[in-house]
Amino acid sequence: MCLVSGGLDSATCLALARRDGFECYALSFDYGQRHQLELEASARVATALGAARHLTLRIDLRAFGGSALTEDLPVPKGRSAAEMGQGIPVTYVPARNTVFLSFALAWAETLECSDIFLGVNAIDYSGYPDCRPEYIAAFERMANLATRAGVEGRTRVKIHTPLIRLSKAEIVKLGHELGLDYGLTWSCYDPSPQGRPCGACDSCLLRRKGFEEAGLADPLASVP
Repeated sequence: MCLVSGGLDSATCLALARRDGFECYALSFDYGQRHQLELEASARVATALGAARHLTLRIDLRAFGGSALTEDLPVPKGRSAAEMGQGIPVTYVPARNTVFLSFALAWAETLECSDIFLGVNAIDYSGYPDCRPEYIAAFERMANLATRAGVEGRTRVKIHTPLIRLSKAEIVKLGHELGLDYGLTWSCYDPSPQGRPCGACDSCLLRRKGFEEAGLADPLASVP
């Protein structure tokens, strides 16, 4: 089971799981985010990497708001690395990874699957609390208390976060070594009406930094 957002990190995570011999079921969410481009990217990634099945579930988190990704709030632009490393930005979606992992856990139990892959990263990221190792460890402990399969001892859930301690450059290099086409992915929080990356939001800046430090060209940099 792999959570696939359509972004660079989740695509690399899925490619790693496939390399390591897992039969992968891909799970994505239409949660009311600002645009559909990442959902289109998640479908491309899941197909290209041979997911056994790809589900996209609709959960309308716009009902709660609280994030620039789910309501009409300005997306921060042009922030420095130091600024991104301080505080929790308005692009944080309240409890998003907890919501997503809960759905993943339900599907995994149905599939009798004990391995859930998540492309979170705690090095080059924007300060989201649900991307930290201590959060993942806590959710894994909870998951093994919360399911019938866990209580009966039939499966023990493992949350795999192979990218959590890698820099964005290391992630890009890893994906390149795996033959991953990053042209399939999408990162921008606030694309133009023409579907071009804004180039200035945190996600665009972190993506650019990763490719530059990896010494590789980003295939999306030339999107017309």
